[in-house]
Amino acid sequence: MGAHRIVNRFLVIFLLFSALLALSAASTHQAASAGTRAKHVSAFFWARAHAGRPYCWGGTGPGCFDCSGLVMAAYRQEGLNFGRTTTAMLSSPRLIREKESRARRGDLAFYGSGHVEFFVRPGHTFGALNTGTRIGWHAWNAYWHPTMFFRVRGAG
Repeated sequence: MGAHRIVNRFLVIFLLFSALLALSAASTHQAASAGTRAKHVSAFFWARAHAGRPYCWGGTGPGCFDCSGLVMAAYRQEGLNFGRTTTAMLSSPRLIREKESRARRGDLAFYGSGHVEFFVRPGHTFGALNTGTRIGWHAWNAYWHPTMFFRVRGAG
């Protein structure tokens, strides 16, 4: 029985070590591929890493964000600046208007001129919605949906 217990412990240690090696290899691959990602996708992933943080009016992070503060901070991580507020963003020459059918994950979805989020896929955006909510995914509906879509010049 003692030999069986030693073999089991060896097997457990071996499996844990293998798992740690696999995790380390995956992290290295992820870090390497992050440098080759288009900037609009990297900005979206940066914002997504902040899911669950609270909305706060005028917030630019790191503890809380408002809608444009999250977008600004995410693209700033990619070296792209185009304004702090939705009004400033909409007047920036860096934004290129596009049809909804051409929008890609990480592009910008504006709800009128007062709210902005990241386009994720048709029917869904990601961002900071309003006071009392947390950063996350939002489904569109007949009453609340983006009216304009923009690509960010220089973001791929």
